Amino acid sequence: MTSYRTIGLMSGTSLDGVDAALCRIELPDPDAPLTEATIETEAAITDEYEPRFRSYLETVCAETTTIDELARADIAVGRRFARAVKTLLSKANTTPETVDLIGSHGQTVWHAPELAALPGKLGTTRTTLQIGDESVIATETGIATVADFRRADIAAGGHGAPLSPLLDWIQFGDESEGRIVQNIGGIGNCTVLPGGGTREAVTAFDTGPGNMVIDAVVESVTDGDRRFDEGGQLAAAGDVDGELLASLLDDPFFERDPPKSTGRERYGNAYADEVLERARRRDLAERDLVATVTALTSDSIADAYERHVEFDPERVIVSGGGAWNETLCSRLGSRLPCPVETSRAHGIDPDFREAVLFGLLAALFRTERAGSLPSVTGANEPAVLGTLSKPP
Repeated sequence: MTSYRTIGLMSGTSLDGVDAALCRIELPDPDAPLTEATIETEAAITDEYEPRFRSYLETVCAETTTIDELARADIAVGRRFARAVKTLLSKANTTPETVDLIGSHGQTVWHAPELAALPGKLGTTRTTLQIGDESVIATETGIATVADFRRADIAAGGHGAPLSPLLDWIQFGDESEGRIVQNIGGIGNCTVLPGGGTREAVTAFDTGPGNMVIDAVVESVTDGDRRFDEGGQLAAAGDVDGELLASLLDDPFFERDPPKSTGRERYGNAYADEVLERARRRDLAERDLVATVTALTSDSIADAYERHVEFDPERVIVSGGGAWNETLCSRLGSRLPCPVETSRAHGIDPDFREAVLFGLLAALFRTERAGSLPSVTGANEPAVLGTLSKPP
């Protein structure tokens, strides 16, 4: 076994802040199964974005942003990620010299996984863009930084997402039990783990909106007093509008076969504004609207399993901020024939699963091992993910 101490950094589509996890990664010898790896989280923090910085990122993620704004944001986000590293090191009472690598996902500002034509008959391409300059992170922390994890998979013909199934296979797979790992961040995505499945048997896909639409609706109906529905309390007080829910579930994305991924481009502010307008036309009470969009998330997840998973899961393991929404998880559980539990019961805090992932991917980069799963992303071949920036 080879040991690495890494820091994984992640900022998701909810734009809540930087999740940072200090990890101890033990990788087996190259000829041993990767499932023998062990992953320990030594410390973790969420360095929350201030309202002004969050609003700034929302502007940068808009289609109207300029190249100049995007280039400046790349630097600003890199500095913000470096601050999170310093805060984490202080909490863990350790120094940069004890850390081998940082793995930084950055902040996704655009993800368009479907093939689109380039101008001038130059062919077609998929695209993804994460900002948060890794050179800035490496320089300000003094720690070599691996970033830009999605591009190598796209270059190999994949969607560049999701990347978390490799961690799920190592950490949550079971020899005899078929499981699904469901992340509910801004977007929902699931990893399908057949009992005793090999790396090639793992599949995964985005299920649709996670917390993104719920958060946008809650922020709107509370005039900004709340940014999310803590514990699902607002949803629990309301009644689901069945007609509106049915129309929201009549969405071509839900029917499309995997591999598939989505993001803010489809379920961001414009989508939430449309839902709010439809609710106003129906004279829907605010709590009923929150209940309905919460049901949209839970039901789209359950429907995705029925459409796209070839076995009935024996356990569903939930991570991400949605793991703390009791109303959402209760409704999801009522649709499924198995226990629904959080990833904490299996060794990873639900809030830091994706940060831990990028700590793992940094260690795999160091050993030149593939971090992608073509069975998940649709790539033609596995790829070593990431690019390296060293401190001066």
